Amino acid sequence: MIFMKADVFSVEGKKLHEMELPGQFSAQYNEGLIRRAVLAIQSAGVQQKAPYVLAGRHNTSVYVGARGKPAMYRGINVEKARKPRLKNRRFLISGQGAGIPAVVGGPKAHPPKIEKVWEEKINAKEKKAATESAIAATGNIALVKARGHLVPEGAKLPFVVEQKFEDISRTKDVVAVLEKLGLFADVEKVKSKRKIRAGKGKKRGRVHKVGKSVLIIAADTSKIFRAERNISGVEVAEAKGLNADILAPGATAGRLALWTEGAIKALAEGIKTGPDSAKKAKAEEKKANVKENKKPKEAKGKAK
Repeated sequence: MIFMKADVFSVEGKKLHEMELPGQFSAQYNEGLIRRAVLAIQSAGVQQKAPYVLAGRHNTSVYVGARGKPAMYRGINVEKARKPRLKNRRFLISGQGAGIPAVVGGPKAHPPKIEKVWEEKINAKEKKAATESAIAATGNIALVKARGHLVPEGAKLPFVVEQKFEDISRTKDVVAVLEKLGLFADVEKVKSKRKIRAGKGKKRGRVHKVGKSVLIIAADTSKIFRAERNISGVEVAEAKGLNADILAPGATAGRLALWTEGAIKALAEGIKTGPDSAKKAKAEEKKANVKENKKPKEAKGKAK
């Protein structure tokens, strides 16, 4: 595996030194695998839904198809539609049709089912490989430009900034750093395309549609998150919580990313991305505890 190198910039936009990038940046780009991983992550967040089981049927409607009863009591051969009717008047046939999909106020014919499985499965190793492929795509200038981001001329990807950047807690300071690095032009482009959403989403707190701009990846996001959250299109993510959906929104790889030195070191130390790392660490810890608590077997045979 060939390890790449990246320039590390200061918060003033000056080159400080070079640092070696971890193996994730040398991973092979796999568009299909990234798309599968993104769809699996998004489908896992879909909430199951279904209407009330008695919706449209919570009434007294009944259908009487017997021919031998008097006309006032039967619902057949009386020059009326053969449908269930409410018993809300003197005679059955005088009621309003209800209780079936073909009438006003009736239930839906085929509503969503609560037992439907929305989640699409993906193997843990494939999910990890998709994340590494998306990480490598952030260092591919052709993919970043193809996604529509504005990259400074002569820039070398990925962008890495010194660790001091994570301690910034004011929005104007983040904007100043982005301007000095030449990344704020992409933020302005996204802000200029901000528009009002069409449809009912406006009533539900999703008034504006905003594109994706710079993704700030840090080892500790407690301070930098408060500083960047008011900048259109700019997002922040922890290095240990990366996945294909964050790095490739809409399953299109090549997100314009700004890495901190701490985030690069976190990847270099072998911290696995995604939630599977926590599960495996917990399993290994449990296995170690079992070995420690396991007592040696006593020797067989009677003591003399």
